[in-house]
Amino acid sequence: MGTGLRFTQLASDLLARFSAVESQHVDREADRALEQLAEYLGTDRGALIEMNPEDGVLMVSHSWARPGVPAGAFGRRIDGDAFPWYHARLREGKAVCCNRLPDDLPIDALSERAFATSLPMLSHITVPLEVGGHWVCAVATATARRYRSWVDEDIERIRIVGQILANAIYRKSLETELRESLAEVHRLRRRLEAENQYLRESVATNVGFEELAGKSLALREALELAAEVAPTPTAVLLLGETGTGKELLARAIHARSKRSERPFITVNCAALPTSLIESELFGYEKGAFTGAAHAKMGRFELADGGTLFLDEVGELVPEAQAKLLRVLESGDFERIGATRTRNIDVRILAATNRDLKGEMTEGRFRRDLYYRLSSFPISLPPLRDRREDIPLLVWDLIERRQGKLGRRVERIPEEAMEALRDYSWPGNVRELGNVIERALILSHGPELRLDAALRSRSERVEPQESLEGVERAHILQVLERCHWRITGPGHAAELLRMQPSTLRRRLKKLGIERPGVRLA
Repeated sequence: MGTGLRFTQLASDLLARFSAVESQHVDREADRALEQLAEYLGTDRGALIEMNPEDGVLMVSHSWARPGVPAGAFGRRIDGDAFPWYHARLREGKAVCCNRLPDDLPIDALSERAFATSLPMLSHITVPLEVGGHWVCAVATATARRYRSWVDEDIERIRIVGQILANAIYRKSLETELRESLAEVHRLRRRLEAENQYLRESVATNVGFEELAGKSLALREALELAAEVAPTPTAVLLLGETGTGKELLARAIHARSKRSERPFITVNCAALPTSLIESELFGYEKGAFTGAAHAKMGRFELADGGTLFLDEVGELVPEAQAKLLRVLESGDFERIGATRTRNIDVRILAATNRDLKGEMTEGRFRRDLYYRLSSFPISLPPLRDRREDIPLLVWDLIERRQGKLGRRVERIPEEAMEALRDYSWPGNVRELGNVIERALILSHGPELRLDAALRSRSERVEPQESLEGVERAHILQVLERCHWRITGPGHAAELLRMQPSTLRRRLKKLGIERPGVRLA
């Protein structure tokens, strides 16, 4: 069979295969094509050289060699500094054709001469190829056992085979870019859906902005500190009792920061079961565990570029503290079940009603995590320490809530306001909000009608003969206000900042019980 007919069959076979090949099989078919081309030309090795369009670096992406012949430069970068003459010829789109190596190379092509001798390489040809007017790759083939003289017909036939390969590789790169773009679109869509879901939940649980109302010196000092630190990237630790407005102050800091256009994500560390902390913070991949039907982004990933608020951070178990510290130090984390490390840029705001220094001394809170979080502590005063703010807070609460309840209160009796000022407010502004909402519901006229139960308890606790008596009276007040409910949000254990089991032990010690009713 003549060489012309053999080449026609080779080209037809390659064209048929590559026109139908799926992109994931292009590499395999390219290796096979290099072998077929070498068999046709009688050469001993072949290579496909691709060019990075961004930096012009050449890379041997595919190679083939006969048994016993070194494959050569597969995976090798062909840098301009290492092979300047060869690199320059290809960058100009010119073929490199050498019948006898190293004699046919220029005398100053020292690197190329040394490389040809080391393989060894006797005759060599490289033909650059274009797709869409852009130089994208080149086909090279060489002999290692005998010399060969190249003719124009060889160059043209190598170019035809190479063009088939170049078109397939170009199509593969476009499909790869398309898949990556679609994957990015899906990733952004999932992130947007997750952010929207989180924001819907966040709006549903937002307690309002009334916590920041007030003109007392203690509150003004806290707000001034917040205004100073807000534009910086510094971590902030908010300290204060439950209900003093720590989350609202965190939102205000975020709103005044350079990250205000990015998400503000909240994690209630006290509400997370130990088994779910890692998945909530860092997310998980599909199939990471039973029930993980879909991948899920964690709160850190949702907050990327924005602010992550760790509420009640003192409730984290030691294992979770260690994992949190690693992310804060490096910004690196892995989803559960993932093999890829992700990096995020998040500003941390944290809050606690615990004495973290004491917890640290007792070994319940990591010292290194404490210092990482407490770069800039801000203490929020309890409501009993800013009683002068109560009238302002009360009217602010009324204005914000009465419209939704269909009420129109225009005045507050002096004895009612005095009762509100005199009460100790262990639940702080959050408790005040609940009391005012109940009062609005009970008020059908222009005058605020305060709950009689609060009036009877509003007198400040009188000095007792012992501290135990003061404690007993205070716990009784809280239990009555919570209808003797111990567990759950806003109930006695939370208002007293005690674990339910601890509170039950304390009730037994103080002899406090509700006849005929079992404490919940």
